[in-house]
Amino acid sequence: MAASKPVEVAAAVPGSGSGVGGGGTAGPGTGAGTLPRWQVALAVGAPLLLGAGAMYLWSRRRRRREAGGRGDSSGLKRNSERKTPEGRASPALGSGLPDGSGAPLEMNSLDRAQAAKNKGNKYFKAGKYEQAIQCYTEAISLCPTEKNVDLSTFYQNRAAAFEQLQKWKEVAQDCTKAVELNPKYVKALFRRAKAHEKLDNKKECLEDVTAVCILEGFQNQQSMLLADKVLKLLGKEKAKEKYKNREPLMPSPQFIKSYFSSFTDDIISQPMLKGEKSDEDKDKEGEALEVKESTGYLKAKQYMEEENYDKIISECSKEIDSQSKYMAEALLLRATFYLLIGNANAAKPDLDKVISLKEANVKLRANALIKRGSMYMQQQQPLLSTQDFNMAADIDPQNADVYHHRGQLKILLDLIGEAVADFDECIRLRPESALAQAQKCFALYRQAYTGNNSSQIQAAMKGFEEVIKKFPRCAEGYALYAQALTDQQQFGKADEMYDKCIDLEPDNATTYVHKGLLQLQWKQDLDKGLELISKAIEIDNKCDFAYETMGTIEVQRGNMEKAIDMFNKAINLAKSEMEMAHLYSLCDAAHAQTEVAKKYGLKPPTL
Repeated sequence: MAASKPVEVAAAVPGSGSGVGGGGTAGPGTGAGTLPRWQVALAVGAPLLLGAGAMYLWSRRRRRREAGGRGDSSGLKRNSERKTPEGRASPALGSGLPDGSGAPLEMNSLDRAQAAKNKGNKYFKAGKYEQAIQCYTEAISLCPTEKNVDLSTFYQNRAAAFEQLQKWKEVAQDCTKAVELNPKYVKALFRRAKAHEKLDNKKECLEDVTAVCILEGFQNQQSMLLADKVLKLLGKEKAKEKYKNREPLMPSPQFIKSYFSSFTDDIISQPMLKGEKSDEDKDKEGEALEVKESTGYLKAKQYMEEENYDKIISECSKEIDSQSKYMAEALLLRATFYLLIGNANAAKPDLDKVISLKEANVKLRANALIKRGSMYMQQQQPLLSTQDFNMAADIDPQNADVYHHRGQLKILLDLIGEAVADFDECIRLRPESALAQAQKCFALYRQAYTGNNSSQIQAAMKGFEEVIKKFPRCAEGYALYAQALTDQQQFGKADEMYDKCIDLEPDNATTYVHKGLLQLQWKQDLDKGLELISKAIEIDNKCDFAYETMGTIEVQRGNMEKAIDMFNKAINLAKSEMEMAHLYSLCDAAHAQTEVAKKYGLKPPTL
């Protein structure tokens, strides 16, 4: 059975991120959370190093597992220390303090500046920020202009006091002065980043926090959290604007066929029945069908068989406008292709109408509920999604597709026990469903892996062996098994499984991407990995996953210009606003890294 993506459960909304595995939003070995696709190229193994933008979230999770955390070799302070001003002890130039100011009687200008700063620190710690600002201002005025490091500290301390008063413009201004005097001043850069966040200067915030992450060696959770936050905000803003004005884009024929293969009880994707053919065609077996000229839906079905997908929506619209007998089928088929081209807003009214047609075939209504439920999951509305799947099970309890796709939803919600129960019900109703059996093994493996249960892991691995033995033509079985083998560092066997996928589905571009990633983890063979990912693009130039992965790797190689080009290509192919937002986040991270390199000469380690 064909699968929508090699290491991914076939999703009911294409490109929605509702699949499972390395090509979707979840995968084994990611703890209780899920691992977005954009991390795969980096998280799979040691050969790939940390880089700005691509590993913020991964590093953040790692930090949670570490006890306490630590700074880098330069002695960077930990999160809890960021609020305080900086200072060193006053110079011991005498003990007489007759004026009560804390300043020695005879001091040079720098010493007096340091004394004023120290006095300001005392006011700061006492919560007297206005007085602290006055002292830091005095320190700035007294400090010799050639003492860059000291002067930068005074500006940074004054910025800290302004921060406590929420005077964000003044914070940014003082931090800018501090950074001009000391370009790699982590505290000033981070404080300015926070001020830019408050002032809604997202681009400037991202550049500053990217510099901080690089300087800290990606070891500080607080800065990485801010980077992750601003990247997501920027991505959502840009995607919202671009997505509403985007040109609809039909996926590749291979993608469409794989998508429909994930449904077995879907009337609209079944071959045309004899009763649907024109009389003269009933005896023409093996020839292209010609249907009655007045039936838009049947023409659309014929175009499906011919893989002439661009004409399907218009033919379905003709059927709907004529209020003919196939109106429900035409509504569902049109909605499905709206989803395929990434137009959920147009798909929803059609799906709503099919669901409300009580006289319509129950399998049509159940299929519409599955697709609407998957659409809701794509839009991050899990409660509405769950309601639709449950309603589908209520109205058509013998429909294997309901349990198959609801099982995928449960995996995404980390309800593994319920997912397994759904896959079991799907298998009971349709014992020959290789896809459901492979996905059940994946669910059991994920549960065992996240629970670190070695005996259950072995049982799940044995289950994969049984599935591929029973269903040797199921590419998804080999692909999911390869994902599990990779987690277990059985790289050679995983590579064999990907080869079997390619033998069964030589035009499935995503398999080549995952095989390429495996080469990076297993053999540290960058050239081979990139060759395989390039092959994926050659096979399917609409494979957004290939462009995204290529871009992520180019970030790690320090080739920002090429990375940005790859991300932009993926953005133009995104099938949902959420996916586009994520891709914009990657692209913005690469842009920020480019700017940081120009301004400060800072670059993270590269491959």
